[in-house]
Amino acid sequence: MTSREGKLTIEGDRATLNFERRLPYSVDAVWAAITDPEQRNQWMGETTIDAREGGTIELIPHSPPIPPQQKTMSGRIRVWDPPRVFEHEWSQAVLSAPEPGVVRYELTPDGDGTLLRFIHRGLTASDGQGFHPGTHAYLDRLEAHLGGQPLPDWAQRYQEVAQSLGAQWTP
Repeated sequence: MTSREGKLTIEGDRATLNFERRLPYSVDAVWAAITDPEQRNQWMGETTIDAREGGTIELIPHSPPIPPQQKTMSGRIRVWDPPRVFEHEWSQAVLSAPEPGVVRYELTPDGDGTLLRFIHRGLTASDGQGFHPGTHAYLDRLEAHLGGQPLPDWAQRYQEVAQSLGAQWTP
């Protein structure tokens, strides 16, 4: 499986998701889409960011269709290096890991576009299996947002990706 579709690696009781996507947009445009609360709200969910190392992030994703208190994510910003690296903790009530996971976005210029590396580590194996198709669906929405295209329906993309991965977990 290529890294565009994402790779789930399970070691012991922990899992890590890795995606690499080449986006035909500038690093600055991709950085803005992943860090500007107004833009994140368009493709991912309502976001508040205290944009600095040691600051905080809070996100209420648009999907899955579960109560907001279960899907609200919060965390401390661990790395804030515009426009190259954005890393933050990921604490969420629905996750079974005892400590927060960590999400990292790395942006590298690639010709006339950007190579986006997305890493989510510190998940349990079952959470990783559920997050794999969900993250894929959100990255598809990010690409559509950047291109000014209609956003794919998250639940539909989740199901398509889950089916292609053979995942049994559903939101």
